Amino acid sequence: MRGGGGGDHHCYSESATPDRNPSSSSGSSGVCMMSNNWRDEQHPFLIDFICSFLNANSFRLNHVPIAPDFIFNCGGLSVAFVFVTSWDDSCTSLLYSRVMKLKEQFAHLYVVVTLPTREQNDSFVRSYFKSGIDIGRPTFVLVKDLEMGFEKIVKMAHARGVCKQQNALNMMKAERKQAVQGMDVFLGVVTSIPGLDSHDAHSLNQAIGSIEAIAKASKEQLLESTDLSAEKVETITRFFRDPKFYLSPKIN
Repeated sequence: MRGGGGGDHHCYSESATPDRNPSSSSGSSGVCMMSNNWRDEQHPFLIDFICSFLNANSFRLNHVPIAPDFIFNCGGLSVAFVFVTSWDDSCTSLLYSRVMKLKEQFAHLYVVVTLPTREQNDSFVRSYFKSGIDIGRPTFVLVKDLEMGFEKIVKMAHARGVCKQQNALNMMKAERKQAVQGMDVFLGVVTSIPGLDSHDAHSLNQAIGSIEAIAKASKEQLLESTDLSAEKVETITRFFRDPKFYLSPKIN
């Protein structure tokens, strides 16, 4: 069901491609791992097209013994693909059995099926609904030709990688915002101690750490770790440990 043709194939990086991946032209877009078995069953022209397309879109290609036909690693996310290049309705049970096994192994799996004729499309639809596979788990993508099929594979892998990176960036931004807000609270608490300013607060943050750590620190530790005067250190320890001090009104 994977298509005819065989023999050795070679990649020509200088070949042109009909399209470009929307990723940045600088650096690598990711890594594409191609199954040795799948490669050996394909016509040489398709392998040449794949190599050229990946090269032009800054993907590194590795030929490896893997269970799926392709695994892309983009932005730290692995996406697996089954690429059916020749539909054979007599082998559908083997295809669906293989897909069911791969679905258990890969969190991100897509099945791309080449169906150039109406008859083949109808045959696929009938087999799909008889297979018992949950709709959308995994996603099947139907295409009319081989080139379109592989272009969709690359674009889907790239899109998933971009989403992963964007989520990571959003998390970093949220953590940075939370850290800034936490620092604002820290400065507010420390500078509320009579005689301490923002410089003193930053010094305590770098040398001692959290408010809790400052409250537990000894006078000796505060004097050794910061540039605060003995008078300020005395005020800090009284502020956190002497109820008569921290409960009485302060006038700066």
